[in-house]
Amino acid sequence: MLLHQHFVKIAKKHHGKAAFIDCTSGKSITYFKTLVLALALSRKLGKCGDKSIGIMLPPGAGCALSVLGVLMSGRVPVMINYSTGTVLAGASGNVEYAQRKCSFKKVITSRPFLEKVNCPHVEGMVFIEDIIGGLSVFEKLRAAVLAKLPEAFILKAIHGGEENGNAAILFTSGSEKEARAVQLTHRNIISNIMDFSGAFELSCRDSMLSSLPYFHIFGFNPNLWTPLYHGMTIITYANPIDYKKICEIIRDERPTIIMGTPSFFWGYLRKSEPGDFKSVRVAVCGADKCPGALRLDFMDKHNIILYEGYGATETSPVISANTPLHNRPGSIGKALPNVSVRIEALDTGKACPAGATGRIMVKGDLVMKGYLGDEEETAMRIRDGWYDTGDMGFIDEDGYLWFEGRLKRFVKTGGEMVSLVKVEEALEKVLPEGVFCSAAAVPDAIKGQKIVAAVTGRIDEMKTIRQLMEHLPNIAIPKQFVVLPELPRTGAGKVDFRRVSDIIDGLLKT
Repeated sequence: MLLHQHFVKIAKKHHGKAAFIDCTSGKSITYFKTLVLALALSRKLGKCGDKSIGIMLPPGAGCALSVLGVLMSGRVPVMINYSTGTVLAGASGNVEYAQRKCSFKKVITSRPFLEKVNCPHVEGMVFIEDIIGGLSVFEKLRAAVLAKLPEAFILKAIHGGEENGNAAILFTSGSEKEARAVQLTHRNIISNIMDFSGAFELSCRDSMLSSLPYFHIFGFNPNLWTPLYHGMTIITYANPIDYKKICEIIRDERPTIIMGTPSFFWGYLRKSEPGDFKSVRVAVCGADKCPGALRLDFMDKHNIILYEGYGATETSPVISANTPLHNRPGSIGKALPNVSVRIEALDTGKACPAGATGRIMVKGDLVMKGYLGDEEETAMRIRDGWYDTGDMGFIDEDGYLWFEGRLKRFVKTGGEMVSLVKVEEALEKVLPEGVFCSAAAVPDAIKGQKIVAAVTGRIDEMKTIRQLMEHLPNIAIPKQFVVLPELPRTGAGKVDFRRVSDIIDGLLKT
């Protein structure tokens, strides 16, 4: 059964239950009404000649309805990054890039949203408020009658398809290179939902806070499709960095599951009060390395364990996670059930023994179909069914996976390889509270490359260097620091390492 077909089954089962509590608009929508509107929307979109339709909307019922309607119409949703934190020219540039890359014209968005993200109109844009508001009484009635029929009749009225067909196209972050169009199938996403859900015992009794952008896989699957798949109530809010408001929403709406990046959890920690998170039974931190201080501070303030997970857009996304049954802080957990992980030696390509660092390779139904229009890169990244994550790590003797950094974030300096992630972890131990950091490599006439650290506050550089000597070899210690007001981030809250490097390089040249 495909994602949108399974949604029909869930909507029939939980018809009177709130599917979405949209805290941006203040509206609530039941599973039955969601099904009715998705059916009506799919009929409208069925007239579109393209095989794909773009969606550029913030997290909320409108975006979810668009995804459902597009799939039910037989098209593939292309989730467009509206953040300016990419290598592309802002939101409008992202739209035009997606249109060219995926060969479509129509993009579902919203007028108020375009104003909010300061995005000019692009040819092909249509507005969700016009589509929903323009439904006639007859169209709504027809969809409502269909929604009341037995499940089998509804499934015959919507697009079928097969499990290896595309369920979505999402783009890589573009923080290191040009964004690539990742094709994720129904099999990819459903397999990941089942494995992830089993690890955390997710069910319809849970409710999910959903504020991560759906153009990012961490938002699209764990924050949207996973709760929909189980029939949870999804509590949405469009602005993930409005930390104070989100803490109020968590306190008032009482979700049992929350997920976010480290930067978002830092924000929640600062703006929350003890007791705000008492309804939460599972908190998952991903998309970036979770600092030890964040885990400890969250436990101290809210008595909540932050379970760190690991994944990639190309793996739908979750590869491994710490869980209530298996939690080793500092690691990125054990591989999910039905997911195979091997560590491959850089020089030989052979499997590494326990504790030895190498490439993290992944195999299973979670691995993408491939990059759209880029067979060469697909063949380079998927070899004999194994996906090369581009990350370095090791598996300890107990089966826990440890992240050592992107291969591209290993620096050869003085003839040795140094992990910038390890440099950042050491910095986090010695920097003053509230000062964040990111390490980058810049050209050096003698060593080839040298390590420079960006920090978000003034520090005593000599004292910091002396303290780092207790945690790092001399060759890995940054000898230069630049102060930035804040670290540049992608729309999903990840540190934009490419921009950090460019900023540091530019400052050192002036």
